Amino acid sequence: MSKFRKDDKKETPPISTAALPDIVFMLLFFIMVSTTMREVTLKVQIKLPQATELSKLERKSLVSYIYIGPPQQQYQAQLGSEPRIQLNDSFATVGDIQDFIVSEREAHDENEVPLMVTSLKVDQYTKMGIVSDVKQELRRVQALHINYSARKRTEKN
Repeated sequence: MSKFRKDDKKETPPISTAALPDIVFMLLFFIMVSTTMREVTLKVQIKLPQATELSKLERKSLVSYIYIGPPQQQYQAQLGSEPRIQLNDSFATVGDIQDFIVSEREAHDENEVPLMVTSLKVDQYTKMGIVSDVKQELRRVQALHINYSARKRTEKN
């Protein structure tokens, strides 16, 4: 009699989904931790020049970026195609660089100010005149630690 009862209970048990929310939250936290948000929306086109002697910046939190290049396609009708300076998310002039550097210095601790670097991201086809003007303005503000961003040159055979 008991032998017939065992045959009736041979159903497969349902799959447990208790661990599924844990897996989803673990993936969500991993993506949130490993992803960095872009801080600046580029409004200028930049194709960095190639270089052979490159060094990596150690503390990127102490780097202030100045972008120089022709405006993006959507801004060219309004601004033309001559190279422009971009500071943070807006176009600027050479005269605005002093205020930008001062505000960047005020945002950091006093001990970190001597370690700050100003990185110039300049399009490879930009003429040197606007770059020289930016460098002169940086010299007036005593921002003497300047870095030029570049891509690594790949050797051709």
